[in-house]
Amino acid sequence: MATDVDFLQFVLDQLAGTPGITHRKMFGEYALYQHGKVVAFLCDNQCFLKPTEAGRALLDPVVDGFPYPGAKPHFLLSDALEDRQRLAQLIGVTADALPAPVAKPARSRPKPAGQALTRRSASGGKKDRS
Repeated sequence: MATDVDFLQFVLDQLAGTPGITHRKMFGEYALYQHGKVVAFLCDNQCFLKPTEAGRALLDPVVDGFPYPGAKPHFLLSDALEDRQRLAQLIGVTADALPAPVAKPARSRPKPAGQALTRRSASGGKKDRS
């Protein structure tokens, strides 16, 4: 079951006023970001916070859950979703504890199909067909 837009909107409303919050749809589910860092996943209308020691210290009790098959355990947030201040704090300490996102290298443009690759020869700058 995919996360519905109403659940996404509820979580975003709870985080209104929290700086740097964005989201992206992924495979029918959503990733939540703060300042470019993925901090949580919304899957099957549940919120899964990335596990960090800072987040663990604020949760009592910690409930582990799996946002998707094959995923590592994440902190399943349920009651924390109802408390705006606590949710913002959990998102904030998690973002602070995570490393900066790695910049993706620029993608090169693929050659059109059927076009032969060419290279310059060492002598004279003429093109050789390879």
